[in-house]
Amino acid sequence: MSATPPNRSRVQRVREQLEDDIVNGRLLPGEQVQVEQLVVRFGVSRTPVREALQQLEASGLIEVQPKRGTYVSRLGMPELIQMFEVMAELEAFCARLATRRAHEADLREIEAALAQCEAEAASGNVNAYYYANEHFHQLIYHACGNAFLVQQTLGLKNRLKPYRRLQLQMRNRIAQSLDEHRQVVAALRRGDSEAAAEAARAHVLVQGQRFTDLMSLTERQAPSRPAEVPSAAPESLNA
Repeated sequence: MSATPPNRSRVQRVREQLEDDIVNGRLLPGEQVQVEQLVVRFGVSRTPVREALQQLEASGLIEVQPKRGTYVSRLGMPELIQMFEVMAELEAFCARLATRRAHEADLREIEAALAQCEAEAASGNVNAYYYANEHFHQLIYHACGNAFLVQQTLGLKNRLKPYRRLQLQMRNRIAQSLDEHRQVVAALRRGDSEAAAEAARAHVLVQGQRFTDLMSLTERQAPSRPAEVPSAAPESLNA
């Protein structure tokens, strides 16, 4: 088998790091991505940076605005609602299957992850709670015993990560999240698949005031885009 071409490995390294920055909130929705800054940051030429950005654009994580530049994607309200609706159903499906298929060892791991969430919530560390929350959800996904479902769920979850992470900054959201986790675990433990599915669905579905608060927080944190750029040639990923 031939070795991975050096340029390919550079593209992968840049793409994976930028993807991690986006889904973990170090690059916010609406924030501009500057090619020259990335060239300096990663110590590579413009070519692997542009190829990495093209891949991220294809995945929907960034978008190119003609004559304005390249930005971290900021979902509109209708699209965000639709994606959270689908995410809620995927979470519910995972929880339903996990209730039927999880082994005792899986349940103990999930309960231990819940205890870790409780500890991080008590500490008041939002970032620590976020990572404990991620681990909790992933254990339920893998307990469902359906690798394809896990793949699809993780794909959409990554797309929504910036927004799910922002939710934890809303007033009392961590306490609510923790209580919702407890409801999921209680249903899993007693073998009530429909209750587990409903609890998982409600945990993810963003409705009413909670959605309004999320959109308000997103708008406050995301940098505003410039109305236009000087008459110099616009940045293009295909240049």
